[in-house]
Amino acid sequence: MNLSNTSPLTSRVWTVSGLCHAISDTLKSRFNPVSVQGEISGFTRAASGHCYFSLKDDAGQMRCAMFRRSADYLNFAPRDGDLVEVQGRVGLYEPRGELQLVVEAMRPAGAGQLHEAFLRLKAKLEAEGLFETSRKRAIPERPRAIGVVTSLGAAALHDVATALQRRVPHIPVRIAPSLVQGADAPVQLVAALQALQTLPEVDVILLVRGGGSLEDLWAFNDEALARAVVACKVPVIAGVGHETDFTIADFCADLRAPTPTAAAELCAIDRATDLRHLQNLQEPLAQTVHWRLDQAAQALDRAERHLGRPSGWLHQQQTECNSLASRLGRGVTQSLHRKRLKLQPLGPSFERAVADVPKNLQHRLDKFQGLLGSLDPALVLKRGYAWLQNEEGRALSSVQDLSPGQSVQAKLADGEVWLQVQTESKP
Repeated sequence: MNLSNTSPLTSRVWTVSGLCHAISDTLKSRFNPVSVQGEISGFTRAASGHCYFSLKDDAGQMRCAMFRRSADYLNFAPRDGDLVEVQGRVGLYEPRGELQLVVEAMRPAGAGQLHEAFLRLKAKLEAEGLFETSRKRAIPERPRAIGVVTSLGAAALHDVATALQRRVPHIPVRIAPSLVQGADAPVQLVAALQALQTLPEVDVILLVRGGGSLEDLWAFNDEALARAVVACKVPVIAGVGHETDFTIADFCADLRAPTPTAAAELCAIDRATDLRHLQNLQEPLAQTVHWRLDQAAQALDRAERHLGRPSGWLHQQQTECNSLASRLGRGVTQSLHRKRLKLQPLGPSFERAVADVPKNLQHRLDKFQGLLGSLDPALVLKRGYAWLQNEEGRALSSVQDLSPGQSVQAKLADGEVWLQVQTESKP
């Protein structure tokens, strides 16, 4: 058929890519962002980390892609047959002309599946030891500042602020706002925690939100948030929902409070308690101060009396000095008297000893003189002995010291004579 010879089918002829692009733009402007609920079919996860699957219901299905940057935030493992809610952007995959939903967030749909995902994550983190009480830190009794992570529009913030103002109005509060519900809430909660723990004065952080359904509280069952709570540098108190509500964040926190208001009451000792403690200390402290003041007043009175009547003080000091001098004199006299009594029996013995000293010394002198005389060499010479010495005056006491022709001096009792050795000495 020759189109040039017939009426035009339309007023404009599209290229295939142009039409696909126009349809894609129309879909993006008309529907996005979009939330879809459906059953997962044909789920696969590529080596790159991207996930590909279909969402279907009783009447239709749609191809879906979830890229790695979004898939890394999944807090459960999607499987075929799971009923899920996804948020993303619908568009046309132009290379094949196929309708496609690019998924940016996914969560289980229905309380039953959410509870199952909750139990799986709880078992996983518990096996890793994230819930161990031994690793949890004590809450400081008097923090320098209190951090609060919650939504600025949440009723929990009003409850926490009211409780803190009533109990600890003197402690500053630092608020890190964050979404507490929805797909973007976990990321913002983690960022708020990390921001607060960098403030040097913040010593405790309250992670709070009001009550709600399991779906409403699901952001606090996020694995990344749980690990951020465990890794937080300061203690974390979780107060999420009502007393019967439990989240993964509760198990990971250093302390779990049943409500946001209870979290505010547990984060510090209230001012009234400290005031009562100070009042209990006031009475004994006042008594001690009064006693010290009374002692000081008495000392001041004594000093005033002394200054007002210096002659009386001088007379008192003079009297004390006279008393000490009298006691000293009596003590010296008594000491001399006692020593004199001890020396009296020794007087006669001392006089006899002094009288016997010259006689004893003369006797000892005579004894030594006789002994010295018995050792006189002249007495030995008188008995016929001679004392020989060589020319140098050295005494000769052995024939080994003599040699033929040697001159030897002999000392006798009545003089000296020189002798000459004639023959060789023999021993």
